[in-house]
Amino acid sequence: MTLAIHGHAGRPVVAFPSQEGRHWDFEGFGMVEACRGLIEAGRMRIVAVDGIDSQSWTNHGAHPTDRARRHEAYDRYIVDEVVPFVTAEMGWKTAWAVGASMGAYHAANTLFRHPDRFDGLVAMSGIYRLRVFIGDHMDEAVYFQSPLAYLPNLEDPWYLDRIRRARLAFVVGRGRWEEDMVQDLDELGPILAAKGIPAIVDYWGHDVDHDWPWWRRMLPHYLERLGV
Repeated sequence: MTLAIHGHAGRPVVAFPSQEGRHWDFEGFGMVEACRGLIEAGRMRIVAVDGIDSQSWTNHGAHPTDRARRHEAYDRYIVDEVVPFVTAEMGWKTAWAVGASMGAYHAANTLFRHPDRFDGLVAMSGIYRLRVFIGDHMDEAVYFQSPLAYLPNLEDPWYLDRIRRARLAFVVGRGRWEEDMVQDLDELGPILAAKGIPAIVDYWGHDVDHDWPWWRRMLPHYLERLGV
């Protein structure tokens, strides 16, 4: 597993790739350049990580339970290896998480599960359930990787208090290929409100497609709004 660090100072921002992506995608699709002003000002460093979707959620030859277990191993890699390395190298106790499409799922799920390690989030055009990959299958392993399943039942103040203190932004367009993402955010927004979790929940226009040109506009906008 490889990661790439962009920047010389500032808050660590862990960038998750989109579906089946790699650590170089964030730079290759222009996301690093889109945040150039924040990076050069020393306000943030992007830590672009690899993904393993092809071994987990998009591995259609594996049972959903086995895919969830493989994803759990990825979660442990992020929390037990990436975050300690980042915080030790950069001198911060916590990091932020960002991502688009499947990367937004990874970023949001990671923060909700580990709010002691992550305290900021920009999730763009994300899904927050896994139905598109595993249908309606649900078991314990899948449940704890599905924010729209576990968040409504979350009552533990240890988690809720930390999530409420985090800076959160969720955004989706209403253009092409965004239908599933709009539906998931329609469900997620009221859940966050019911749990008393402050968050920006924004819908962009019908011309805003599920694609990198729009995510390049969204990411620096919400990082700025959240005060990176």
